[in-house]
Amino acid sequence: MQKKKLVLIQSSPYDHERKPIKKSKLYFVGLAMPLLAAMTPDEFDVKIILETIDDIDFDMEVDIVGIGSMGHAVIRSIDIAKEFKKRGKTVFMGGYMVSLMPEEAKKYCDSVIIGDGELAYPALLKDYLNGELKSFYNMPVKLIETPLPRFDLILDKKIGDMLPVQAGRGCPKSCSFCSIYCLYKNRYIRRPIEDVVRDIKQIKELGFNKFMLLDDNIMSNRAYMMELLDYIIPMKMTWISQCSIDIGDDRELLEKLAKSGCMTLSFGLESIVQESLDSMNKSWAKVSEYKRLIKNIQSVGIDISTEMVVGADADTIESIRKTADFIKECKIVVPRFYILTPIPGTMYHKKMLEENRIYIEDMYSYDGSQAVHIPINMSPEELTEEYWSLYEKVFKIGNIMQRTIFRKEFFKFPGRYLFYMAINLYYRYHIKKRLTPNII
Repeated sequence: MQKKKLVLIQSSPYDHERKPIKKSKLYFVGLAMPLLAAMTPDEFDVKIILETIDDIDFDMEVDIVGIGSMGHAVIRSIDIAKEFKKRGKTVFMGGYMVSLMPEEAKKYCDSVIIGDGELAYPALLKDYLNGELKSFYNMPVKLIETPLPRFDLILDKKIGDMLPVQAGRGCPKSCSFCSIYCLYKNRYIRRPIEDVVRDIKQIKELGFNKFMLLDDNIMSNRAYMMELLDYIIPMKMTWISQCSIDIGDDRELLEKLAKSGCMTLSFGLESIVQESLDSMNKSWAKVSEYKRLIKNIQSVGIDISTEMVVGADADTIESIRKTADFIKECKIVVPRFYILTPIPGTMYHKKMLEENRIYIEDMYSYDGSQAVHIPINMSPEELTEEYWSLYEKVFKIGNIMQRTIFRKEFFKFPGRYLFYMAINLYYRYHIKKRLTPNII
């Protein structure tokens, strides 16, 4: 029997002219598409398209199309689905954003995978072959068991020198604005350590000496992380990940992370105003401890990347402006900011609806770069203006240099800090075009 042609597409966000953002190189590739490709039954020929660096031929010969929905790129995902549906193709969608609003996503495709794909994706394809495709597949997993990702399908693309590997999924925290909480409700699923090690070894065998450890919070299980590091240390690789800032109080773990080659950790600090953190169900994080914890992490040779939001209930114009000083003082190598946005499906969206504080109802305009809710201490227009002013200040050339190459650590790791500088300059380029920088 002739195999069915399947294409998996990771969409790119739109710019302000509603054109997909394109790049000459994708430094950090996602894991979802190579992983889905590995789980694809033999009855299919599978191809991966990463739209940021690939073009989509809507008239290609294909039977079924799967489209991801990461962040506000979901708007582009929907348009891609529409185009393939016009041509009579079977289309399914998955990812965080469509999982939060599956009924809305279903308007534009034949089927929606809600949440985990390990069980749902093979079931969907089996049903497709049998002519029994269902509208929704919601099949949560208790254990993540996956084959080796099909990185061979993307190695000929213009990607960076780092590949992803997943250790865990979910998070025990309950931040009100977070899509992860909405999907996993405090569940944290750890992959078997031997599977994680297997995947890292594959990355090394493919000629890569860097990896990105995908885990919403590597502090979720300390014993697990300590054991995993015992396997990573002998591999002599470098890697990055993300976790909660309280790791700064665990000196033993920090030293072991550094020894294993961990060079950068990303933290969702959100705000420098404690009352704002409290309003977002993030009272476990203490602003008064931020600088000390950051210093502890940096003292072992691990650099810090941050994600912060502006526009929470206690934020003021003054506090937003002071955030730039915080970034400068702490020498955050790669800072990112977003306007706090009530994503449909989150607790924060429900709260804004109940308080009649939704300013822009068109969810398809929610890209994190404009205020769509009514803040307490400023107007939506003022919030948007201060957001971009913050980005402009933080990404002045002098400030970029101060946190990247004009520091004593530069002489120990010049390549690393030149890489950070390149990322910052690329972000600056996007900021000048009024595009919210994101991981590249």
